Amino acid sequence: MDNPADRGVVWLVGAGPGDPGLLTLKGRHCIAEADVIVYDYLSNPALLAHARADAEIIYAGKQAARHAMEQDEINALLCEKALEGKRICRLKGGDPFVFGRGGEEALYLVERGVPFEVVPGVSSAIAAPAYAGIPVTHRECASSVRIITGHEDPTKPESSLDWREIAATSGTLVFLMGIRNISQIAEHLITGGRPASTPAAVITNGTLPTQRTVAGTLADIAQRAETANIAPPGLLVVGEVAALRERLNWFERRSLFGRAIVVTRARAQASDLAELLESMGAEVITAPSIRTESLADTPAMREAAAIPSVFDWLVFTSVNGVDAFFEALELEGKDARALAGVKIASIGPATAMRLMAKGIRPDLTPQRYIAEAILEELDKTEAFQGQRYLLPRSELARIDLADGLRARGAEVCEAAAYKTLQADALPESLLERLEMDDIDLVTFTSSSTVTNFVELIPMERREAILPHVRAASIGPITSHTLTETGIAIATVAKVSTIPGLAVAIRAYIAGRSH
Repeated sequence: MDNPADRGVVWLVGAGPGDPGLLTLKGRHCIAEADVIVYDYLSNPALLAHARADAEIIYAGKQAARHAMEQDEINALLCEKALEGKRICRLKGGDPFVFGRGGEEALYLVERGVPFEVVPGVSSAIAAPAYAGIPVTHRECASSVRIITGHEDPTKPESSLDWREIAATSGTLVFLMGIRNISQIAEHLITGGRPASTPAAVITNGTLPTQRTVAGTLADIAQRAETANIAPPGLLVVGEVAALRERLNWFERRSLFGRAIVVTRARAQASDLAELLESMGAEVITAPSIRTESLADTPAMREAAAIPSVFDWLVFTSVNGVDAFFEALELEGKDARALAGVKIASIGPATAMRLMAKGIRPDLTPQRYIAEAILEELDKTEAFQGQRYLLPRSELARIDLADGLRARGAEVCEAAAYKTLQADALPESLLERLEMDDIDLVTFTSSSTVTNFVELIPMERREAILPHVRAASIGPITSHTLTETGIAIATVAKVSTIPGLAVAIRAYIAGRSH
């Protein structure tokens, strides 16, 4: 017989309603600590980014007529992995005990002596209406809310729902998993005594940028949903609170709501732009066309980091350069103190902020975020003759800055701090959406994101895809590359920063909407 002390544990974790930001802190901790993650169809795959690199990831999603795993198989899998001494995160959409079959899984584990814990999640029954501008309770019109399955166990001989009693309820009714049965639900309620004029709303993909809401009454909500081609997953809200949507609809009124925007930055740098766009309501497709690789542990970088005090100026042109240089400093057993007496220049506020995070305040950050601006500023103050400059930069960086410094009499040391490589591939789903002209904008933050993006499109599909690419460019150099490539430029950031690019995108979309 196995020793209980050697057993693992199963965490039944509520993944929330869809928006990754609605995951609880404890839920994120469980994902990060798990040896095995078993996730279902309604769990946002973005949550898996919190998992350990060595975690075993298992998809166990169930859709109508398409089950990756049957429930019996899932139960057995959880038990098997736990008995191997592993920590399992069973990631379930919404809350595990609100129509999530979490109770069934917990009972199965109890019967076999497997330890488990429940981590509640934000239920779509509350969150989706809230994102649609519908409070499920309101002091003036709904003092209770009732959550009902819209899809009963098909193996039961008859419905266990007392429709007359449900219809008589004065509070809000929320039917989960009822998209395919809206007509029958409405009919049952009207027959049971609910007025046909009762406000109702159908919400699909609740809390996600693809959320859609159709409002009406019990009399017409089924027809309205059918006309709008509303499909699962979703829910139905019935009650006077549904009429508040017209005034309280906040989520779907955000400036970029319903817009699909591609972020092509390297994965490590993509989050800041993605978060800005998502905060404005956009559906963000992260599809890195490049990846960066540090060259900190190379002879050139190690030598530069070993004796930085021999330089008069250290010029950083990117966040990647800062990270690689300080990595090289650490390899040499040094820190920011080694830069005492060395003047620091940076291009762009993001680079300056990364330096300040390392304990260094730049002496020079030009208002324009291009290499030439460094030369313009130095021209005002510097005697270049005999000055030594160190430029930790990309392996394929433009040489304008180095040449400009040398032309002014400076001695320049260029050290390749990192290299930019082509990403492995673009998602097939993105290529298909581009072919169908279903993407509003593709963002480009450097020339390398442009060239690699084009190269990652299969040659035989470029003619069908490239005419549908509308570019949002971070600045003039990137725009020049886009023009050379033949990609149409929809908008260019007036200020060549990530926030500046987001502002340009918002203005462009607003202009198209009018």
